[in-house]
Amino acid sequence: MKILRSHWPISFLLAVRAMYLHSAQDYSTAANIEWWFYAMASSHRSSPVPQGSSSDVFFKKEVDPAKHIRPVQSLPDVCPKEPTGDSRSLCVAPSLVTDQHRWTVYHSKVNLPAALNDPTLAKRESDFFTKTWGLDFVDTEVIPSFYLPQISKEHFIAYQQEISQREKIHERCKNICPPKDTFDRTLLHIHDKSRTDLEQVPKIFMKPDFALDDSLTFNSVLPWSHFNTAGGKGNRDAASSKLLQEKLSHYLDIVEVNIAHQISLRSEAFFHAMTSQHELQDYLKKTSQAVKMLRDKIAQIDKVMCEGSLHILRLALSRNNCVKVYNKLKLMATVHQTQPTVQVLLSTSEFVGALDLIATTQEVLQQELQGIHSFRHLGSQLCELEKLIDKMMIAEFSTYSHSDLNRPLDGECHVLEEERLVSLVFGLLKQRKLNFLEIYGEEMIITAKNIIKERVINKVSQIEEIDTDVVVKLADQMRMLNFPQWIDLLKDIFSKFTVFLQRVKATLNIIHSVVLSVLDKNQRTRELEEIAQQRSAAKDSSLDTEVAYLTHEGLFISDAFGEGELAPATVDTTSQRNTSPNSEPCSSDSVSEPECTDSSSSKEQASACAAPGGVDIIVSEDMRLTDLELGKLASNIQELLCSASDICHDRAVKFLMSRAKDGFLEKLNSTEFIALSRLMETFIMDTEQICGRKSTSLLGALQSQANKFVNRFHEERRTKLSLLLDNERWKQADVPAEFQDLVDSIADGKIALPEKKPAATEERKPAEVLVVEGHQYAVVGTVLLLIRIILEYCQCVDNIPSVTTDMLTRLTDLLKYFNSRSCQLVLGAGALQVVGLKTITTKNLALSSRCLQLIVHYIPVIRAHFEARLPPKQWSMLRHFDHITKDYHDHIAEISAKLVAIMDSLFDKLLSKYEVKAPVPSPCFRNICKQMTKMHEAIFDLLPEEQTQMLFLRINASYKLHLKKQLSHLNVINDGGPQNGLVTADVAFYTGNLQALKGLKDLDLNMAEIWEQKR
Repeated sequence: MKILRSHWPISFLLAVRAMYLHSAQDYSTAANIEWWFYAMASSHRSSPVPQGSSSDVFFKKEVDPAKHIRPVQSLPDVCPKEPTGDSRSLCVAPSLVTDQHRWTVYHSKVNLPAALNDPTLAKRESDFFTKTWGLDFVDTEVIPSFYLPQISKEHFIAYQQEISQREKIHERCKNICPPKDTFDRTLLHIHDKSRTDLEQVPKIFMKPDFALDDSLTFNSVLPWSHFNTAGGKGNRDAASSKLLQEKLSHYLDIVEVNIAHQISLRSEAFFHAMTSQHELQDYLKKTSQAVKMLRDKIAQIDKVMCEGSLHILRLALSRNNCVKVYNKLKLMATVHQTQPTVQVLLSTSEFVGALDLIATTQEVLQQELQGIHSFRHLGSQLCELEKLIDKMMIAEFSTYSHSDLNRPLDGECHVLEEERLVSLVFGLLKQRKLNFLEIYGEEMIITAKNIIKERVINKVSQIEEIDTDVVVKLADQMRMLNFPQWIDLLKDIFSKFTVFLQRVKATLNIIHSVVLSVLDKNQRTRELEEIAQQRSAAKDSSLDTEVAYLTHEGLFISDAFGEGELAPATVDTTSQRNTSPNSEPCSSDSVSEPECTDSSSSKEQASACAAPGGVDIIVSEDMRLTDLELGKLASNIQELLCSASDICHDRAVKFLMSRAKDGFLEKLNSTEFIALSRLMETFIMDTEQICGRKSTSLLGALQSQANKFVNRFHEERRTKLSLLLDNERWKQADVPAEFQDLVDSIADGKIALPEKKPAATEERKPAEVLVVEGHQYAVVGTVLLLIRIILEYCQCVDNIPSVTTDMLTRLTDLLKYFNSRSCQLVLGAGALQVVGLKTITTKNLALSSRCLQLIVHYIPVIRAHFEARLPPKQWSMLRHFDHITKDYHDHIAEISAKLVAIMDSLFDKLLSKYEVKAPVPSPCFRNICKQMTKMHEAIFDLLPEEQTQMLFLRINASYKLHLKKQLSHLNVINDGGPQNGLVTADVAFYTGNLQALKGLKDLDLNMAEIWEQKR
């Protein structure tokens, strides 16, 4: 009993439970026993006991444990000061008292058969599936399989014979154990009795954290307040102590009795379990002997049949490992030579090879030589070396750009050291140093400045008139050049700029071809990788699984055979790699690490393509630029070429502006400015052809200077015309031969100033009139010069097409000015004050009209000339010529009207004094005929015959009007009387004299209109 006091019989109960589970032959019995032992294992505190009147309460449908488990009842408290705090504060050890309502593994249904065969259920649930998965989940009839045989009782005969012995043992066990019903009733009765006894024990003894070393627990169990030896209370305290001792002894007896009872109920099962344990030990002994015998046989088989073969395999593995070690050492030796090799490559400017070697060495260090202690610092050293190479490449490219762009511009456009350039570009692309174009652009700006400076110094040094000691500044020295010297300097600068741009284009073409080759290689590499992945996937799907036997070294036999077969190839690969200084070192371990060999061999392959100039471009596999970056870089190269053109144009503009500070360009004459304009336009076209894009800066400067030139050109000619008109005396001028030639060239369709011819031996005399397409024009000198000025405008348009619109506007303004100013001087009699003429004669008026007619004749020719050179959208500007033509015709008509008005006033003055009397002809008619003769003499040599006849018809009409008025006043009628005869004689005299004038013989005068018609 003392032994059982310190050990709760849980181990015993578990052993008995295992015995019963082992002896149970069906699932229901085992499940009932398992449930019962769970209940019994918790009975020492207050285990759940099923409530019910019948003995088969355990086989009813499972209900909520909280409903069928009765609450724990405690014994009366014999201790007056039992602790009332939380029990968890006393101990944290597991307790059957506090854990009785928690879910345990015994509540779980581990699989579908366990759920369907739950022994606690009264019957199997028929709606188990439908209530979970829906009404559609219903039982269906299972069609018998054609592959399963029909089973009959004969198939179980062998099984029954084999199981009979186990059945006998099971029956014997059933006899040992009481019947189920009796056992259950006895168990319930004993359990109720023991429970009643245990309820007498206070709850504090059942707590899982019960410990007497706790002061509260100790004071509760042994209340020292009852033990007080002072005064006369000693007897009462001794009685209390004795009573407490008896209670504790009673509690101990109850517990021991219950433990003993539990052991007695299960003693037979316990001893049966021990017997089964002895049998199990016998079985294990026999099994151990059989295993030992089997091992001996296997050892003999291994010694006879396997040991030699395995030894051969071990030797093969050892040999292969030695080869690996040897190759690894060779690889280490190669890697050890990386830094000296890189130094050698850098000494020859082989930057790409050095970078490839560094990249390959880094890869080998990370993959095949990882963890090698002697190479622990090599990786960082190579990184620093790579950074140094980056700086060296940038410095080398800057040096190359300087030497390429600053070499003598002797007209050769070949690329300087093309192989060096290709190597540098590949290295910079490999390192993603894409700012090298900016370096080249900055060098272009410096070179463009130096070209102008060198050309100016060279030109100034050739001119002795410029004292460089007195004039220190180069710009001031350049401004001392005259136009021919300065235009030669500008032509030289433009030629050097052209050669400079051609060299830049050639260099950028090489860079562009390198970028495109890398881009093309990237695309082809992606295509090859996709094809390789497809092949690899197909190969993996076709491989069969091989069985490999593990050796004692931890390697596979199949690996050993594979390594042995591939070892010679490995050695060859290693020897080839080590012989090339620029090749990528890789481990020769092609057997255990085939992926390394594949990757390194693929990286050793490079694509070779031809660059312009016959240079083979080797494209490395590890270019890390994307297609987008390469495409952007290619477009930047083209933009850089256009930028070079813009730089040259900008420097040329600054050169022009520095020369124009003193108004030099504005003082150029037409020939000089046209030469400058043509030179600049030629340079603009050349740069556009080289770069593929027109630069606007120099074009804008040319347009600005052209506008200034047009303004000055027009002002000079307008001022010249104004001076000519103000000094014109409106007399007929002789026409020099050169003006006649000028007019003849216009008639031939050549609207330009004729070239100056050498002086002839016999000078041609000037003509009296200007012959234009068979018509004679008597003109003044101002009109001859005006025609020349008009041709200068037209020729300027041909020479400077960009100023066509401005020239058209200025020319129309000039023509309007001539029309208005000539009108003021002749019709308005302004020449009387300006030139000092005494009067404006009819000859002056006729000469002015003829000059205007000459200009009107050439206006359509001028219009056609400008129309051919204007874009269609600007043809609307040609309407100005129509307006000018109308204005000129109106002016001519006004002059004709003025001539008629002069004679009209004369007729009015003379005929108002006319009297019908002798003599005949009368003095009045003699005077009229005299004035008509003077008029004819004045205008006949100036105006064409047709215009003269039309003018005299209008004068005659005015004469008849005034004569008719005077006859009506004198009451002279056509009645055949004496007065009628006198008038008829005077009119006949007038008619004879008028028709006797040159060109008026056939003029129809119709003098009958002078008489009043009879009513």
